[in-house]
Order: sequence, then C-alpha cells, then structure tokens
Amino acid sequence: MNLTGKKIAVLGCGRSGVAAARLALANGAGEVCIFDSNPKATCTDATLSFVAGAGEQEAQAFAADIVVLSPGIEADIPWTLAFTCAGAPIVGEIELGYHFFKGRTIAITGTNGKTTTTALLEHVLLQAGRTAKACGNYGYPLCELAMLPEQPEFAVLEVSSFQMETIHEFRPEVAIWLNFAPDHMDRYTKVEDYYNAKLRVFENMSSDQLAIVRAGENLPGLKPRIVEFSSVVNTGQLYYKNGSIMEGDTAITQLRGTTLEQAHNAENAMAATLACRAVGLSDESISAGLRSFCPPGHRCETVAEMDGVLWLNDSKSTNLHSTEAAVRSQTRPIILLAGGKDKGLDYTAINPMLAEKARCCIVFGQIADQLEGTFAPVCKTIKVETVQEAVAAAATEAQAGDVVLFSPGTSSFDQFTGYVQRGECFRNAVRTTLNL
Repeated sequence: MNLTGKKIAVLGCGRSGVAAARLALANGAGEVCIFDSNPKATCTDATLSFVAGAGEQEAQAFAADIVVLSPGIEADIPWTLAFTCAGAPIVGEIELGYHFFKGRTIAITGTNGKTTTTALLEHVLLQAGRTAKACGNYGYPLCELAMLPEQPEFAVLEVSSFQMETIHEFRPEVAIWLNFAPDHMDRYTKVEDYYNAKLRVFENMSSDQLAIVRAGENLPGLKPRIVEFSSVVNTGQLYYKNGSIMEGDTAITQLRGTTLEQAHNAENAMAATLACRAVGLSDESISAGLRSFCPPGHRCETVAEMDGVLWLNDSKSTNLHSTEAAVRSQTRPIILLAGGKDKGLDYTAINPMLAEKARCCIVFGQIADQLEGTFAPVCKTIKVETVQEAVAAAATEAQAGDVVLFSPGTSSFDQFTGYVQRGECFRNAVRTTLNL
C-alpha cells in the first residue's frame, strides 16, 4: 500500500486509531488526521492531528485520499461515507496493518471462543520458543505490531465481523473458523449479513493455505485446504473424547485436569493444535503449551466451590450460542443465571437442553421478561432485577452436586460498562453471599 504524500483520515481515536495514524505517518503519508464524532473524545497522542466532535462538514472539507476505519465504527453510515466525498476508499485498521506487517499471520474468527483461542495460540507459540503477539480484536492493534522495532514471527489475530467488512487484500496464512451462530442483530439487519462479513476471512486465501474449521459448519466453496475438528462427533482430523484430543484411535493430548477440559474449550484447543502443527510445531510442544495455559477471565472460570456447589463465572457469554456451549459442557445439574441487554435474539433454541440439564433458571436485566416467558415452560424460572439478586436466589435454590452457571447469553450494557464489570459484580456477589 503506497501512502506517500496521501491525505489519511483515521476514524476513531482509540488505541487502534492512534496506531493507524502513527503507522501511516511512519510510511510516508503527507497528512494524517484522526476524527471522532464524540465532542468529548480525547486523543492519547498529542503529536497527532485530531478533531473531536467532527461532523459531515469537517469530513467533506478534509477530502481524504484514504479513510481508515477503527473497529466498531460502521462503514455505511452517513458520517463515515462523508469522508469518502473525494472518492477515497475505506480500509480497516486490520487491512492497513496487514500491508506493513512482515511476519506470518494466523487469523481466528467465530461467534464464540475467539479470544481464548487467540490467547492460547500466542501462549503455545511462545512456550515453544517462537515469537508471537496476540492482536486485532484482542491484544495489540495490528498497526501497532507493524511498528515494533523487531516484529514477531507471528501475528495471532482475532478478527471480528466488523473488522472483516473493510478488508481488501488481507490474506492470512492460516484462518480458523470456530463456530457460527446469530449475534449482533443490533448491528446487522439479517443473519446472512453477519455470516457473510465473517466469511470474508477466507476471501483472498488460496489452495496453498489452510482453513481450520469446526465440523458441521456451513462453509461451501472455500479455496484454502480444509481440516476439521469436533467435540461432539468422532469426525475430522481431531476430535474430543473422554477428556483427550484424539487423532484416529490415538490420544495426542490429555486435557483432564487442565483449564481446557470442558468441551467448548477443547474445541479451542483442537483448533490451536491444528494451527500450530501447520506452522511447524511438534505435538509434544503443543501439548505442553495447552496443559500450561490459563484462559482469560470470565470464561467459565471457577469462582468458588462450597457445600458441594460449584460457582462458575461465564460473563463473557454475550450471545445464545455461547451460553448453549457452556450449558452443554456441564455434567452436573445446572442453576443457570442469564440476562442483560435485549439484542433481538431468540432464546427458544436452548429450551430442550435446559429441560434436560437445568434445575432452575434465574433471569435478570432488561431481557428478564422475555427469558422468563421463554424458559418457564421447560424449567423452574425465577425473575429478579440485578446480578446480586440472582446470586442470592441461586444460593437459596442450589443443592449439593449442582453447578451455578453465570452465563448471561446477551450483552451487559443495560446495567454495566461491559462483560468484565458484569463478571466482577458476579464474583463479588458470590463471595459476599458465601462469606468468602
């Protein structure tokens, strides 16, 4: 990508936007300015040109040659399009960084499990003595990685559907597709739009590259070579059975007693295994890395176990598919705590599993009425207002041998700033309720 002398408009003043602006200047751009529509926005780098509260007039007056979009900003809204008045193409921060990163790229997408798999891949590669950085939607912005004095051998890149909307030539060496389920219906008008955006991760790949795909996913016509994994059927290159990652009749990694032993995390481990094999790691070094891994927080993490009741924090569950995976992974009777912001999702699909595995559902937040109406026909359901009240109700309902699973199934923005704050609220409520 030739930036020499170009006028670059960077939209969004967060870490990704700042990194994109710095990278553009370092590679010969003539003029770079960061724009943010929020009048209260601030830029962390005072050396960069920055306009807060920018409107369409400022956008048109700048007359950019290239528009760089930060993750989360929509490409088709009038504010963004105003920056293209001089015919400027829109590229994402991922696309810009890709052109200047000199290492190898592994991309991870899917509705759920992306962050865990990204962190896991980085960990296994580092444990094996390779250099790697988690980046993209988790970790470093790719543009920031591309400016390091010594770039790592691998960019382990979590990519969202939003980021894939604005690629042009982005072409990872290995791409992982973990799963797909409806999500972000507050952003997309149709499920197909969300699916097609994520599918773009494979768009520029060729037959000499590798797609690692969960068995049973609907991905017709992919150009890269495909290998599959599964946690529910004995199919694919790798599958999960009795606590072990299996290849044919051979157990290649034992996950019992590790942080990855639940089925949904075993899927992440199998995807990481196949990716690390593809870039030259031995099964022995991969297994060692898997077994020493500690996942990022709020992903089915144990908060407490008291009087025979296990309390799990899965606050990162922000959609139905994630909650379904967490429920499926449990072998004990479940007290499910679910609720939060209404994202326009249909939760009836989980009812057969709740009828089989849950003793009680406790629902809270903006979506509580909908969840109560959905779950009550198949399971005892209690409606409360807050997470603290949900924990108190769970403590009353739980019996020895149960698992209290805090897996909200939707976003947290009705009551919290994000899933981390929500998860911390759950942790604190459990500790207070149990007098820990």
